[in-house]
Amino acid sequence: MVKIRMTRGGATKRPFYRVVAIDERDKRDGRCLEFLGTYEPKTNPPTVKLDVAKVDAWVAKGAQLSETVRSLLAQARRAAGSAAS
Repeated sequence: MVKIRMTRGGATKRPFYRVVAIDERDKRDGRCLEFLGTYEPKTNPPTVKLDVAKVDAWVAKGAQLSETVRSLLAQARRAAGSAAS
């Protein structure tokens, strides 16, 4: 099964995450199927950049979101909605 989850990058105490579609049996930082966005928690405010269309396409194919990615997706949708207004 395909999961949409985060992989960690960045230096010690300076985390940077990539949101990826990956087989659930692979390691956290294993080879991903597709890169979907980024999350930078150390910026003020934290930066979320997601390609919502790609995420929706993967979900339509049966991929499952992790809880953290689900909340980041909600933030990205709110930010896109407020920017369009």
